Amino acid sequence: MVDRPGYDAPTRLIHLLLAVLGVAALISGQFAGDYRRAAHLGFDVHRWIGLAVAAALGVRIVWGLVGPGAMRFARWLPVTRARLALVGEDLAALARLRVPVREEHAGLSALVQAVGLAAFLWMAATGSVLFFFLQPGQRAAGWIGVVKELHEGGEGVVIAYVLVHVGAVLVHSLAGHPVWRRMLPWGTR
Repeated sequence: MVDRPGYDAPTRLIHLLLAVLGVAALISGQFAGDYRRAAHLGFDVHRWIGLAVAAALGVRIVWGLVGPGAMRFARWLPVTRARLALVGEDLAALARLRVPVREEHAGLSALVQAVGLAAFLWMAATGSVLFFFLQPGQRAAGWIGVVKELHEGGEGVVIAYVLVHVGAVLVHSLAGHPVWRRMLPWGTR
């Protein structure tokens, strides 16, 4: 593997915020069902953490438009035949029990990151609607009930993304490609 410099400080901070706040939102979401009661601490904690996730995600989106080249969405989009072919090559490598190693946000890693970003965007959008329109102490009904169900439905996708993301980092590390080091201030590989 070619040595690569670590990510810049803003990229590492954005990643850290999304990771910590995203996990906190998943955990606090397990206690948010108390919104139906007059006292609803679980829901309040979850919705404020969710709003913080939405803000961090907004920063990530801006960073994807104006940040350093490795973080820009232009590395992922537009979806082309050549970019999809890289995904196919990476899947074929995994089928042969080989770990694909590519530049940041290329091939299968780009697809996984795009799905993760889309899942977090989904949760942020539906969660923001709930933040502003769900009336604590009442049952969610009508259109807000539909939004609540859509929000809860996205949880499984976010959990799957986190497991795949962490699993891929572990597999890369076990294969001798410690990609996680690039997220550390002193990491170079």
